[in-house]
Amino acid sequence: MTSSVFQLECSCNEYPWGKKGRDSLAARLCSKTPGTSFTIDDGKEYSEMWMGDYPVLPAKSLETGQKLHSIIDENKEKLLGKRCIERFGGVLPYLPKILSIQKALPLQIHPNKDLATKLHEKHPDQFTDPNHKPEIAVALSKFEVFAGWKPVAEIQALFSLEPLHRFRPEGNAHFNDGTLKQVTRTILKASAEVVRDTQERLASLPREQYGKQSYILDLLPRLQEQHSEEDNGNLIALLCMNFMVLSVGEAIYIPADGIHAYLSGDIVECMARSNNVLNTGFCPRADRDSVDLFSSSLSFGPHSVEEIMLPSKPTNKGKHGKTVTYAPPMSEFDMLLTDLKSGDTEEIEASDGPTVMWVTSGSGLMRANGKEFNLDQGYVFFIGAGTRVVYEADSTLAIYAAIA
Repeated sequence: MTSSVFQLECSCNEYPWGKKGRDSLAARLCSKTPGTSFTIDDGKEYSEMWMGDYPVLPAKSLETGQKLHSIIDENKEKLLGKRCIERFGGVLPYLPKILSIQKALPLQIHPNKDLATKLHEKHPDQFTDPNHKPEIAVALSKFEVFAGWKPVAEIQALFSLEPLHRFRPEGNAHFNDGTLKQVTRTILKASAEVVRDTQERLASLPREQYGKQSYILDLLPRLQEQHSEEDNGNLIALLCMNFMVLSVGEAIYIPADGIHAYLSGDIVECMARSNNVLNTGFCPRADRDSVDLFSSSLSFGPHSVEEIMLPSKPTNKGKHGKTVTYAPPMSEFDMLLTDLKSGDTEEIEASDGPTVMWVTSGSGLMRANGKEFNLDQGYVFFIGAGTRVVYEADSTLAIYAAIA
């Protein structure tokens, strides 16, 4: 009979934007699981550790090696709970990851449910599910990201610069979301020669012409080095998107079809259970999706950093006040962060849905269903619906948990 609490063995994928070898927190955490088959090769880039049941890179039971989605399929009601099954079917409704980022990910959006369903029907090999993919990212280190759109007035001010006149709609001096959609599409369709020429001319302008957006001149050569002077994404990100630098514990929410590109850092990421993505920058032209499809799928909010931030809040799910919650405006999950000092204890109330929890630092014990489980950095556990757990810290202990 399957226990409602069991340790997971996870894996890392190897995209070129990941950090190399032991510089990758994702790889280091993944390698900490006792008896894991995963080992770090210092010559490889490790980008993401996946901790869910999605079939592309599924977690497994550490004890038996059985894939998590198979375990859940055989024990749906016990592990997921009735409410979760009724709302999301017989699968884990979210996908948690650790990302280690050393250069910009592709400039991307995730299709909403309607578009994801259509794309999955037409191209099931590329769009492997019919679900949307809103997501949150919580910083585990300094985290740089492009997300959402700048206030329209700031974008309009930049496009008054002479090198950018070529992208403005004729006769439209006033920018709004409709204008921004046209400008975005025009930039993304621009030839490599036009993109390169525009960036050269922007780089030659005096810093004072950029006003408070002069950081563009500092970031431009960095993006060019990573992805070339001919990458259309450089212009979209620098001219139209918010550039944000988050500190440890700060978080953002990216809605379905919200434009974003992570630039550097280590993060916890959690999303609705999907792997669908549309890319159109910070990647080779051959790897980009249709500009027309990408442009037509864009939503044009949020328009400020404040709208993107997802502050943590106190929660009564931790009985001793050691736990906060990140609660995005979506139904698939909330995320808990429990921070304990040596000797501290926290009790997490039972949820009527499934939980995946992982330790990012420290060591201690977890008590559940009359059993004790050792906790250490990198350990990942599945916790079935209706299970109360108690954490006890031997040292400073940080535990994240996604709960449905």
